[in-house]
This record gives sequence, C-alpha cells and structure tokens, in this order.
Amino acid sequence: MAAVPPTRPAWGRQTASVQALLLIHAAATVAMAGIAWFVQVVHYPLFALVGDEFAAYEARHAERTTLVVAPLMTIEALAAVLIVIRAPGVLTAVGLALVALLWLATAVVQVPCHRRLAQEFDAGVHRRLVATNWLRTVAWTARAGLAFWLLH
Repeated sequence: MAAVPPTRPAWGRQTASVQALLLIHAAATVAMAGIAWFVQVVHYPLFALVGDEFAAYEARHAERTTLVVAPLMTIEALAAVLIVIRAPGVLTAVGLALVALLWLATAVVQVPCHRRLAQEFDAGVHRRLVATNWLRTVAWTARAGLAFWLLH
C-alpha cells in the first residue's frame, strides 16, 4: 500500500459511505462556488440598474436565493463536520474553518446589507455588499479546490 502524503487525510479504506459523503460534500461546495461567482460577477453588480422597484426586487431576491443556497450551505456544513470527524487533519480542519468563516460573513455582513437594501437602494450599502462578497467568493473557490483534493 502506498504511503499517504502528510497533507492529505488518512482515510484508510474508503467505504461506500465515505465516498458518498465526499461526493455530497463536493457537489454542495462546488455548487456554492459556482453560485458565488455568478452572484459576484453578474448578479450583485446589476442591482444598481434595477431602479424604482429595487426594494421589492431585493425582497424577492432574498427569498428566492435563500431557497437555493440555504439547503446547499447546510449540506455543505454538515458534510464538512462529518468529514472532520471521520478524518481529522489539517486540510479537513481548514475546510471546516472556511465553512465557519462563510457562515459568519453571511450572517454578520451580507444579511444585514440585504436587509438594508430591502428598505431602499443605497449605493454605499450596495458597494459594501459587492466588495465584501469577494471574501465569500474566494472562500468557496478554495473550498471547491479542497473538496476535489479530498475526492482524489
């Protein structure tokens, strides 16, 4: 049996359940990375063009986006916790720390920006939303790379 590189978790024999966990984790993480890039490059910048109906638009945006991202974020977080339990190590810990960072940034920065924008469009809040979302976009991109590494 070949030695496992020290930067990679020692999974031992990968059972079907471990493989399924890794696939579910990767699917949720990669989906969120794709959503993050779309939102960062296309969706959020276009907020400034909505016009007079922005508050209504923002309210619907928040409702519909939550329907898509809440299940994915929850699945991703649960899978990350289970992976750390199954294979504690530096990479799995970093992955879980990134999940915590993503949830914290969402709750502390992004959600308050959206709540403020749901009242009326504010160019300063909009700029903050777009600028601070880069952290989440980069974090989800890093997590997607990590998820692929764990699948390897």
